[in-house]
Amino acid sequence: MIEVHELTKRYGDKTAVDGLTFTVKPGVVTGFLGPNGSGKSTTMRMLLGLDAPTSGTATVNGRPYAEHPDPMFQAGALLDAKAVHTGRTAYHHLLALAATTGVPKSRVGEVIDLVGLHEVARKRVGGFSLGMGQRLGIASALLADPEVVVLDEPTNGLDPEGVLWIRNLMRDLASRGRTVFVSSHLMSEMALTAEHLIVIGKGRLIADVSVSGFIESASNESIRVRSPHANELHDLVAGPGTTVLSVDRGLFEVTGLSAEEIGDRAAAAGIALHELTVIRPSLEEAFMELTRDAVEYQSATIGEAR
Repeated sequence: MIEVHELTKRYGDKTAVDGLTFTVKPGVVTGFLGPNGSGKSTTMRMLLGLDAPTSGTATVNGRPYAEHPDPMFQAGALLDAKAVHTGRTAYHHLLALAATTGVPKSRVGEVIDLVGLHEVARKRVGGFSLGMGQRLGIASALLADPEVVVLDEPTNGLDPEGVLWIRNLMRDLASRGRTVFVSSHLMSEMALTAEHLIVIGKGRLIADVSVSGFIESASNESIRVRSPHANELHDLVAGPGTTVLSVDRGLFEVTGLSAEEIGDRAAAAGIALHELTVIRPSLEEAFMELTRDAVEYQSATIGEAR
């Protein structure tokens, strides 16, 4: 389990992390989201003992990471896949990690096979592609079979097969009771992988909620309605608190009413419905809406930039 309480980090006059408090529980994949400059990387570095907090605490399984006598068995992390001696082979990189942390030598071969590097295990890391380096970084994180796994942008450089693989790997780790904490800018992947979200902006907590709850909090769902009698139905659903947007001939979208309410009104009036679909915002749309005021750098449109 990961527990963060009133965690704060200042660099001179700049506050990178501002009083964060949250818990990452085992058994679910928890996504860690935030715009660039939100403090995600700083938070993860403090969690792993790489940076000291100005105040507050960050613990892994009840202790600060650096105070564990066997830290790699407690938490494995991928923060920078390039932090590898390029003259070593993948096998010898993992073997050196195992030898210095008390991990059995047999585990090296297991994680090499797990991440799909068997064919290149004896090749120098300096010749690896970005995706191969990413797989090696994940192998390093999993080497000691830790209870907690912290991954920063784990799909970076992976091909579609690799993305599917890491998605299934994270789900499998969580299903076996591990704590999985993953940071990513790929909203589509988080929507498919994560069950819970920690969202921060400008160093502060924005949301600590399930994925579905986060999406629901962003905006109301709309209902797509298609009918050969669209004009007549339009008049039936229009009213205070309801927005009706025409999309195409015979098709419109309604907010402020449920699908059941629209269906009941159509049935009572004897109006045929050819479509009645609930349209929910995507995770990306919800993220953009809820972090709008927490973005450090705002891009101008082409017209505005001229």
